[in-house]
Amino acid sequence: MMPNKIEMDVVIVGGGPAGIAAAIAAGRQGARTVLIERYGFVGGMSTAAMVYPWMTFHTDSGEQVIKGIAQEIVERLQARGGSPGHLRDTVGFVRTVTPYHPEIYQVVATDMLREAGVTLLLHSFVDEVAVQGERIEAIQVTNKSGRSWVSGQVFVDTSGDADVAYLSGARTLQGRDGDHQSQPMTMKFRMRGVDLAKIKAYMLAHPEEFYHKTPIAELQDLPLTGVSGFYSHWQTSGVPINRDQVLFFAGPADDEVLINCTRVQGLDATSAEDLTRAEQEGRKQVLMMAEFLQRDVPGFERASISAVAPQIGIRESRRIVGHYRLAQEDVVQGRKFDDVIARSGYPIDIHDPSGRGVTAASISGDGAYDIPYRCLLSVNRPNLLAAGRCISTSHEALATTRLTPSCMATGQAAGTAAALSVRQGVQPAELDIALLQQTLRAERAAI
Repeated sequence: MMPNKIEMDVVIVGGGPAGIAAAIAAGRQGARTVLIERYGFVGGMSTAAMVYPWMTFHTDSGEQVIKGIAQEIVERLQARGGSPGHLRDTVGFVRTVTPYHPEIYQVVATDMLREAGVTLLLHSFVDEVAVQGERIEAIQVTNKSGRSWVSGQVFVDTSGDADVAYLSGARTLQGRDGDHQSQPMTMKFRMRGVDLAKIKAYMLAHPEEFYHKTPIAELQDLPLTGVSGFYSHWQTSGVPINRDQVLFFAGPADDEVLINCTRVQGLDATSAEDLTRAEQEGRKQVLMMAEFLQRDVPGFERASISAVAPQIGIRESRRIVGHYRLAQEDVVQGRKFDDVIARSGYPIDIHDPSGRGVTAASISGDGAYDIPYRCLLSVNRPNLLAAGRCISTSHEALATTRLTPSCMATGQAAGTAAALSVRQGVQPAELDIALLQQTLRAERAAI
């Protein structure tokens, strides 16, 4: 049986890429750290929703701007045969993608958490937050053992949906300004028996059928990592899904692809009723897409569904109101900040909440923008940090910070800041930013 009260220094809720990095970082700094996850496994959208591959650790020029714990995870995966490392993106949308084996990732992540001294609590759902004045005192966890209170000095919300922030009464935002609509949800699935050589040959013979940045001239010499296009096939498919192209990514196996084509719009990922509808609609769309691919797309003639994600993938829901809100202009101008704690080279990538297309905007300057520490700090809960998908951004800027490598980077920063705040006896907003940056650099973060 679990004790009725667990006392920790740093309490992290959500075991996705951001939460994993945050917990490892906090544990390595010596803080008594607990990571709480509702599923029976870690990985978040990378495992529960089969978001794949990781995009991107680099700028368009090839500079690696995300390192630290995120890069260490990739290296550990490579050592276990769980990733080929960073490969050229043959879609052409970004410089690199990083394929990985989700089952090996789960084991690597839990090994690293254990090595860092983190207490991992799976099958546990946070359903209440106790607040005294403005500070969070504890969270209530419900699981098979019953209910327990977990107290801490600093809390890190890596739930993806800002659940801790919301339950604590912290200020949050949702969706785009005006109608609060969020980017659509997607049910990911994998197919085996795919002839990637046949697909590559078709791309070389019909370059006009694919995304205009696809590196067709180099394709013969590159491993096929992703495909965006088959425009004419899609336009005549008759599949009632509101999108404008076929998108899939190769791997992890040689005859395997991850399909990113379903699109569930107009539903709220923080509503149980809407999520129920989204899951059902997403699975119907999976069958439609698989039938279309098998029937119409070269290379899929002998393919079959091998796996469907345990849950629908969520691009956007709630996010905190922080001391600063990262804006679209900050991203596209490649803005630098004195309190930088992470960088990213991923462009703005908005899947239209109601339309068919994707709105993209590239990053000027050196091809990377800074994420300031202030985006991690709740404006009205002084001992609450956020990382991952629910940091303080605009709807447009979230379309880049939501990507997995960026989530890992903000996670490492939040976990490090939480542990240092406990050690220094200060609130996270009072933490010496130079000390935080020095500590992140010592842990190989690229800032």
